[in-house]
Amino acid sequence: MSQNQPDAVDESAVLARLAQLLREVIGEEWAQDVEIGRGTSFNEDLELESIEFVALAEKLQLEFGARVDFAGWLANQELEQIIRLRVGEVVDFICRCLSSSDKA
Repeated sequence: MSQNQPDAVDESAVLARLAQLLREVIGEEWAQDVEIGRGTSFNEDLELESIEFVALAEKLQLEFGARVDFAGWLANQELEQIIRLRVGEVVDFICRCLSSSDKA
């Protein structure tokens, strides 16, 4: 297996970029000091509100393109799933979208 597969996505780079986008969306000084990892909770740790999810969806689309339809993905989640949502789940979603984008 080649490490240079076109569908290989750098999960750690996606996590780092997502963390940066989250800090921008939150826009508060305290967010700069929060360690954002795969286990970080959008609800408990970051206290994201619905309008911030909308802003994040826009930033993700600008960053990764229309193939990462975060708003559409969220719309298919149950409220309890959204409340329990972790950063790692969004990283996995983004990686799946980016990996499948080149496949016809």
